[in-house]
Amino acid sequence: MSEFLLALDDVLYYPILIIVLLAAGLYFTFTTGFVQFRWLRQSIRVIMEKPEKEGSISSFQALMVSTASRVGTGNIIGISTALCLGGFGSVFWMWAIAMIGSATAFIESTLAQVYKRKDANGDSYGGPAYYIARGLRAPKMGWAFAACLLFSYGVVF
Repeated sequence: MSEFLLALDDVLYYPILIIVLLAAGLYFTFTTGFVQFRWLRQSIRVIMEKPEKEGSISSFQALMVSTASRVGTGNIIGISTALCLGGFGSVFWMWAIAMIGSATAFIESTLAQVYKRKDANGDSYGGPAYYIARGLRAPKMGWAFAACLLFSYGVVF
């Protein structure tokens, strides 16, 4: 079983995933009119805003929580390995790929805002499972995504 998973990982993770993510990033970059560059100043301004309600978190605090949940030792080790193996040119390619990928992150965040829900207290909830279920009108796919996410957080991570 482990040999099958390693073979699947070799095929899916390296060539296919990189090509699909780059293609999606380039597609979203062009279809949004290079949103990651056009709105850079606006995004910095929004991050510096103070919260509207007493006791709520600021945009900067939300960004830091989001960053803390995404950046792990794998990211740190990956960057140091890229620098050791690829030299300083690897920094350029990491920045270039990050700028292309940020259009994908923009689309994902926009979908999350469009399809979020509010509870009785006025607090928001939602996420990828919600915009898969409602945006694509595929509730079974939304449930499958949520189940895979729970499985991966509980077992894989």
